[in-house]
Amino acid sequence: MSTQPDLLYSEEEEALRAAVRDLLTDHCGAPDVIARSESGTPHDRELWKLLTDSMGLAGLLVPEDRGGQGASHREVAVVLEELGRAVAPVPYLTSAVVATEALLACEGSGELLTRLASGRTIGVLAVGLHLAPGAAFPVVRREDGLLHGELTGVADASAADVLLVPADDGGLYAVEADAVTVVPQVSMDLTRPVARVVLQGAAGRRVGAAEPAVRRALRAAAGLLASEQLGLADWSLTETVRYLKERKQFNRPVGGFQALKHRLAQLWLEVVHLRAAARGAADALATGEDVDVSVAVAQAYAAPVAVRAAEEALQLHGGIGMTWEHPVHLYLKRAKADSIAYGTAGAHRAALAELMDLQAS
Repeated sequence: MSTQPDLLYSEEEEALRAAVRDLLTDHCGAPDVIARSESGTPHDRELWKLLTDSMGLAGLLVPEDRGGQGASHREVAVVLEELGRAVAPVPYLTSAVVATEALLACEGSGELLTRLASGRTIGVLAVGLHLAPGAAFPVVRREDGLLHGELTGVADASAADVLLVPADDGGLYAVEADAVTVVPQVSMDLTRPVARVVLQGAAGRRVGAAEPAVRRALRAAAGLLASEQLGLADWSLTETVRYLKERKQFNRPVGGFQALKHRLAQLWLEVVHLRAAARGAADALATGEDVDVSVAVAQAYAAPVAVRAAEEALQLHGGIGMTWEHPVHLYLKRAKADSIAYGTAGAHRAALAELMDLQAS
């Protein structure tokens, strides 16, 4: 019998939020993120080190006896909310969630999982960012003990120290980054770049079976991505309200106009609903209760709300919102990219309909 999900934040989760937000306020300012996105090297290694070495956040999902913090998906969701609010250019979702979840499903992960938990090694699961949980995924060819082929749309591959590569023999192989060629691809979100990974006779160590590892990783990714989208949407709403209180027209705050009040009230309601959906998915992943349904609900709802919140922020900031110097474009690009990450809202609605036995005739 399933229990009612707990959507409230615990005292420990609120303390974690405050600590992460303080760190990001000090070390992840919008001008720096914009400058990095222009530089061609978006990943902030110093920020990653602070999050992992100083706070131990890379190992939240890893049991204590394997070098991690032994926390749950609820704590990870809180971290992702704050990273979303800052559009932080760090490979947290891809390494501390996706690659880590894949290794937790593998019997031979051993020392590699401990390395990822420390944050000193960044791991990336070499599947396309667009793949939904349960979808078929491309594999490379294993021949004479070496791996051959290429995989496209791999997020944060340029930051990886090790890649987890699925092969045609059903195995998942750990491949050191210097054994592959990473070719950047055009990405809308410059803070989370994607790339093509080319393997030409690369050596790899089998860590487990690919299918259950990839399935587990993508399910957790989709469920926890909703928390990042919540952070994006919440920042967009909060900053827009703040700006409209300060911006004056006809000698009165723009936020006082009734039409804008209605738009913001509707957006607030959608963000509140998104928070419930994201918290529900995080709690389901932590408890193992109704996971597939909760993840599908969260992702069916999250993407449209995050995109709309960022679009409203851009429009209601007026001319300043259209400038490169204002950070709102970072949020819109991340929201747009997230809307196709780990399955579109439509794909998750279809999955939910199947789970509920509501297929169209």
